[in-house]
Amino acid sequence: MLLLKNITKSYTLGKLGNIQILCWINLEIKSWEFVAIVWPSWSGKSTLMNIIGMLDTPTSGEYYLSWERIDTLKDSKISDIRAKKIGFIFQNYSLLPRMSALEQVMIPLWYQGVSNKDAKNLAKEYLQKVGLWDKLKNKPNELSGWQSQRVAIARALVVNPDIILADEPTWALDSKTWEEILHLFKEINKSGKTVIIITHDDAIAQKAGRIIKIKDGEIVDNF
Repeated sequence: MLLLKNITKSYTLGKLGNIQILCWINLEIKSWEFVAIVWPSWSGKSTLMNIIGMLDTPTSGEYYLSWERIDTLKDSKISDIRAKKIGFIFQNYSLLPRMSALEQVMIPLWYQGVSNKDAKNLAKEYLQKVGLWDKLKNKPNELSGWQSQRVAIARALVVNPDIILADEPTWALDSKTWEEILHLFKEINKSGKTVIIITHDDAIAQKAGRIIKIKDGEIVDNF
């Protein structure tokens, strides 16, 4: 499903010169896996997430998704693959303040050219799946943290992607609520999706089927 071969990423930062963020990352994630990538601060977590999610390109190395090499493709092709194959769940939910929960979930469908009627029906279906049937008209300031997270999950799922990529999906939630969210991720995984969670919390990582630990831009454990 997903293969990174000798991936590096570096940036040039003024007087600091060339700073290497990722160092020779070799990683394979198979279809239907539930993986947690664990990182301490300044470990390159965001950079790795952006490369996996095709929001950034590596300095060197090869990236394959479904046996197709990604890093050499044109931006337009990468954008098309990303929109169809990867559902993002961001740390801060990334909900638009003036839009209802229903409209938030409709957004990725609009980008794919789905008609307004069909987008609305699909969005309702996925909000029902995450237990928010009664919150369709609510805006972000009318939702709790766990409800906002479920809207973000519904938005990621509505395009039926192969991979769910979640950045610190439980960071603002109490322990009871993050247990519920992780249970939802397990159900998503059982339905045939590959789930990748980026987290710094070992307790959350233990809920995944596989743990990958990163330190100083390198994979130090993979079990």
